[in-house]
Amino acid sequence: MSGMYVDEDGDAYIGKAVHYGVDLVLVSAFLAGLKRSTGLTVDFDAFDNNSNLKYYSGKYLDVGEKVFDFSAAFLSSSDYFKRK
Repeated sequence: MSGMYVDEDGDAYIGKAVHYGVDLVLVSAFLAGLKRSTGLTVDFDAFDNNSNLKYYSGKYLDVGEKVFDFSAAFLSSSDYFKRK
């Protein structure tokens, strides 16, 4: 495969970007579930006083909350899952 979206090893950059994006969403959803079940959340104040870090980390965790809510709603409509 040749072209501008392929590196020396033949791996597509777009495929890697999608893979990393999905991984980031899964980690964010895991953190949302952790927050819902235990109340624990990441304390970004301990890392830095940067307001941009706080803003974007909040947005990142909001994505996880939305994915978690969507997954719970989708799975609750399935016959293979039930609430206990």
